[in-house]
Amino acid sequence: MKRLPDSELELMMIIWDAGHPVTRNEIEEKLPGERRLSATTILSFLSRLEEKGFVRVRKEGRNNVYEPVVRKEDYLTQESRSIWKRLYQNSVGNFMTALGRGDELTDQDLEELQEFLDRKRRERS
Repeated sequence: MKRLPDSELELMMIIWDAGHPVTRNEIEEKLPGERRLSATTILSFLSRLEEKGFVRVRKEGRNNVYEPVVRKEDYLTQESRSIWKRLYQNSVGNFMTALGRGDELTDQDLEELQEFLDRKRRERS
């Protein structure tokens, strides 16, 4: 599975999160206000996504409807593993050091992380 550029990934996230097949207009409406793209640019990205095997397109009346072929979970898992390998050399220590440097972690983030670790420990027992 190919890694998607940010612009294509942004459209895929909209498609995945919709939970149903979507039209170009629906995708355009979901783009953030500061991220307005022309209809032809969106269609170009959708065409690339189809060529890469991420979406399937079918005609519904006068509109093309786009639905995901690749599951969001599968793509995110692969992408996470790739980042883990490339940026952190498969090291929890390297990842935690990078994560701990920033002041962006809230108490809620730390709680979620602890709950995740606790759940993983229980699953292994």
